[in-house]
Amino acid sequence: MAKPIPFELPRRDPREELGSRLQSAPLEHAEALLAGYEVLQGLHDEGVLELLRGVLGSGGKVLETATEAARAPESVRAIRNLLILGKTLGEIDPDLFDGFALALPEAMRQAKAEGKEPPGFMAILNKFRSKDLRRGLVAVNSLLEAWGRHFFSEAQSQPGK
Repeated sequence: MAKPIPFELPRRDPREELGSRLQSAPLEHAEALLAGYEVLQGLHDEGVLELLRGVLGSGGKVLETATEAARAPESVRAIRNLLILGKTLGEIDPDLFDGFALALPEAMRQAKAEGKEPPGFMAILNKFRSKDLRRGLVAVNSLLEAWGRHFFSEAQSQPGK
């Protein structure tokens, strides 16, 4: 009968393998290491590392303070308002918003050019002859009507009112 051939693998020393990889790493990854050192130096120059060291040294105090600030009613309202604002901006047609964004600086320049002296009554009446003013008034009026409709319907639906 055949005898089994003994097969023994040489023992591996994981520390020795890690040591050899560590010794060859600077040569294999020299460019990445230099880039990493540059990033570290930039963080140090800007004081970010000092800030991080202070945060780590303070333990959970910074996290506690941030959590307390986030739980404040005004913070919750601010976050909710930002979400609503983001949703509202997402619903506006970009072409309409672009027109508003272009008109705002133009209107500011025109108002500054007209000076500090308010226009007279006849000058105001004369403005109403402008088709552009009337178009703008219709847009603003529509906004105010929709706002009033939604504002007062929500106010009446809230309990205790």
